[in-house]
Amino acid sequence: MSQRDPDRSGRRRHARDPKTYTRLTHPLVRDSRDEPLRRASWDEALKRTARGLTAGRDAFGMFSCARATNEMNYVAQKFARVVMGTHNVDSCNRTCHAPSVAGLSAAFGSGGGTSSYEEIEHSDVIVMWGSNARFAHPIFFQHVLKGIRAGARMYAVDPRRTSTAEWAESWLGPNVGTDIPLAHAVGREIIHAGLVNEAFVARATTGYEEYKALVEPWTLSLAEKVTGVPAAAVRDLAHAYARAERAQLCWTLGITEHHNGTDNVRALINLSLLTGHVGRYGSGLQPLRGQNNVQGGGDMGAIPNRLPGFQDVLDPAVRAKFESAWDTVIQPRHGLTLTEMFEAMDEGTLRAVYCIGENPAQSEADSEQAVRRLRSLDFLVVQDIFLTKTAELADVVLPATAGWAETEGTTTNSERRVQRVRRAVSPPGEAREDIAILCDLATRLGHDWKYADAEAVWNELRSLSPDHHGMTYARLEEHQGIQWPCPSGERLEPTYLHGRLWAEDPTRRGPRAPFGLVRHDPPVDLTDEEYPIRLTTGRRLDSYNTGVQSGGYPSPLRRGEWLELCPEDAEHYGVAVGEEVRVSSRRGSLVAPVRVDTALRPGLAFMSFHFPDEVDTNQLTIEANCPIAGTAEFKASAIRIEKVSTGGPALR
Repeated sequence: MSQRDPDRSGRRRHARDPKTYTRLTHPLVRDSRDEPLRRASWDEALKRTARGLTAGRDAFGMFSCARATNEMNYVAQKFARVVMGTHNVDSCNRTCHAPSVAGLSAAFGSGGGTSSYEEIEHSDVIVMWGSNARFAHPIFFQHVLKGIRAGARMYAVDPRRTSTAEWAESWLGPNVGTDIPLAHAVGREIIHAGLVNEAFVARATTGYEEYKALVEPWTLSLAEKVTGVPAAAVRDLAHAYARAERAQLCWTLGITEHHNGTDNVRALINLSLLTGHVGRYGSGLQPLRGQNNVQGGGDMGAIPNRLPGFQDVLDPAVRAKFESAWDTVIQPRHGLTLTEMFEAMDEGTLRAVYCIGENPAQSEADSEQAVRRLRSLDFLVVQDIFLTKTAELADVVLPATAGWAETEGTTTNSERRVQRVRRAVSPPGEAREDIAILCDLATRLGHDWKYADAEAVWNELRSLSPDHHGMTYARLEEHQGIQWPCPSGERLEPTYLHGRLWAEDPTRRGPRAPFGLVRHDPPVDLTDEEYPIRLTTGRRLDSYNTGVQSGGYPSPLRRGEWLELCPEDAEHYGVAVGEEVRVSSRRGSLVAPVRVDTALRPGLAFMSFHFPDEVDTNQLTIEANCPIAGTAEFKASAIRIEKVSTGGPALR
């Protein structure tokens, strides 16, 4: 079928095939920046890597991998801290759910989702806020469907009327970047309707009076004017959520990928504090993680401010414990986040990067800027299973194993469940285990590390992390996974977190949860006459992240990348389905075909980031970062479209 041939539904089909990436089977090195990568022995590749990592601890950064095992992430962060002497270690957690971790930590002292997946099957009200879980988290969504079939009422809050919203009792479609006003209006209505759980608020929270004053201006009518959501729909959501015996509030990147993502998360947490929907079975807060081990990477300390077990690097007692175990000195300061490391490349202070299983050349906002920064490094080593766009920029490429099929270990999902993964097949060619590569390199840099197997790494982690202490491999297999915290090998803790907040005894209750006093802050990239359309981004069911792994496999659902417009905008701009248009933001431009989607409203467009080799959507997105979490505003770019055929504006 040609590009101009219509498919059976009468729509024009876009026939670009995604790039198929080459599986790495042997090390590669580059003799100079002007020469291509060539095959090398492991000895040569590791010698070059050891030599390239001598720029000094403050000039080094480690990108760890949210798709690799807990054990790999543990060894990677240990390499950064012990071998290189720096806390400059981070992962794609920074790109997506760092605001969730920051918000939950600020409220409860812990960065994990508070409930189990099973609990959503027994909730009365489910709020999916900024989450097209049916496409982005299909396994989790099966639990949501079980809850709906059992009688739960679901509310979908999303600028698009997504596939998830098709299952909702009510869809609330706020304007992009107005989640805080909407949440504040819900909170104000709960207060004015007398639906506050006053006993819980008095016993378990702080800052309620300040919060009450903060949300008071956000009447239903003002919220409708700012957010675009009808006042009656806001009121209905507020009453349903507050009156429910058990309610779950779930969110994804529609909340976090904003310049004020942490504030967005705090605004949602406030609603749970107001109603007591946290710390009980069936009531909780659930940030849905998009990769198999993004939760585990942070838990293992592959972040710049926490040691394994989510222990604060600024705590002297915590540092002393790790210093004793690792025979090293740990710096009493935070390292650089992924965002800050890229900024340090621009400043010339970060000179060498060890990148494991990440593809920031295509996943970072303003991707052309990201590539330029990576090219500016003195040394870049990439350890991966495919020759990604980032690997193509490297001085050394090390072939590793696939974490889901060629490696022993564990991963941790969004409900904090640690599960075993097992090696099913042997890696191809000369590819080696990630941990073996790291230990070999550590030895060359003066640290003789030897682990008999992944279980030995896990046992070292267990000895240092109270939350994981009771999780032996044998128990993980016996229970088919265990949620943290699990401090004891004799019992299992409740599936939900923060039950302490309901304790009668204040000494057992622990620290109170503070309301987050956050204010509305519109998107940074404003729409105007030159850039009149709001572009938001997200995932599609058939593809995965930058397409490196999923692009090589056929899918009957896959059409490539499109610029999706509502029917009214397609008609207004005079563009037909399948017609290619130039899409431009204040940072870059690209060409993409048009697709019409009735889930969108006038002035709102949608694209994914799954096909960057054909349509690099992140050329358009803005690096406007959350000051607390460092996550960029992928969800709110301003764009214009032009007809390619005429070279002029796409206007009638």
